[in-house]
Amino acid sequence: MRKLLSTLAAALLLAPVASAQNVELLGAGATFPAPLVTSMADTYRDVTEGRVTVNYQSIGSGGGIRQFTEQTVMFGMSEAFLNDEQLAAIAEAGGGVAFNMPITLGDVVVTYNLPGVETGLVFDGDTIAEIFLGNITTWADPQIALLNPDVQLPPLPITVVHRSDGSGTTNVFTNYLTKVSPTWNERVGFATSVNWPTGIGGNGNEGVAGVVQNTPGAIGYNSAVYAVLNDIAYGYVENKSGNVIVPSLEATSLAADVPLPSDTRILVTDTDAADGYPIAGFAWMLMYENLDANNAISTREEAEELLKFVVWAITDGQDLAEPLAFSRIPAAVLELNLDMIRQMKWQGEDLGAQVLADAGL
Repeated sequence: MRKLLSTLAAALLLAPVASAQNVELLGAGATFPAPLVTSMADTYRDVTEGRVTVNYQSIGSGGGIRQFTEQTVMFGMSEAFLNDEQLAAIAEAGGGVAFNMPITLGDVVVTYNLPGVETGLVFDGDTIAEIFLGNITTWADPQIALLNPDVQLPPLPITVVHRSDGSGTTNVFTNYLTKVSPTWNERVGFATSVNWPTGIGGNGNEGVAGVVQNTPGAIGYNSAVYAVLNDIAYGYVENKSGNVIVPSLEATSLAADVPLPSDTRILVTDTDAADGYPIAGFAWMLMYENLDANNAISTREEAEELLKFVVWAITDGQDLAEPLAFSRIPAAVLELNLDMIRQMKWQGEDLGAQVLADAGL
């Protein structure tokens, strides 16, 4: 199947376009998938021999959604599905359906800075919630010690670090907390930005990672790739089956093996899979059904090149995911994405269907 997709994507890239001029595709949004999107951009520039440049600005999901709805970028990226109000506003403005296309799946991990304590500290959902609610304030708390009987925990105060910007990573993390903690669900809830009960803010995954790194006793949350790239210690999480799960591609893939609702409003957290990592979520690419209604897309050629890049990203581009600690999209999600692309139009023309037909998809 993977070889077939590679052949089809190659055929797509060789398909004729209206002109051979260079094209720049503008996108903005989540920091969570930014390493993958940036790698895709670099690789795709090479694949197209420099003709197509993908310019992605890693500004957070909130900023990406804002720029997408304000039509200053051709695509947005978020780990938060657009809400009903945003979907309705885009439809009313002539954009048609605002598609949320899952591009990758990744873990959110609990990161910490404890002198002498390496990666592997064990947490359960209730303990994470109590820490971020401000009810557990020291690393020597018995609730943490009970989960880690063989770890010498330093008697440091806990400094909670959270995102200060609108964030899809926050959306995934707080969604998990609402599922494991009735108190969190009642007091805080989940969203891209919440009223944090305690802690200090950092801008972007980079900002949270930086504060945690520089603050002994700090605890935060980051995408797994940022923890790995920045060599920050991170925890293992006990899931609802009572199993302690190490964040991994395999465990995340198990979390993704869930039924897909027809509107694709998927958020994978607190999975039922016995060996699935419980804090994981999709990163979504935001696209208009009526591409010509997006003022950031000036010509049919730009719309066509955007669609060709998206098709490549969900087929051949997935080869870049696992080396960066992201998971490939499941086969069912690929089919869902292809169905959405088939519905995309340029001035009434079924451009998405044509691009897919040129690729044999």
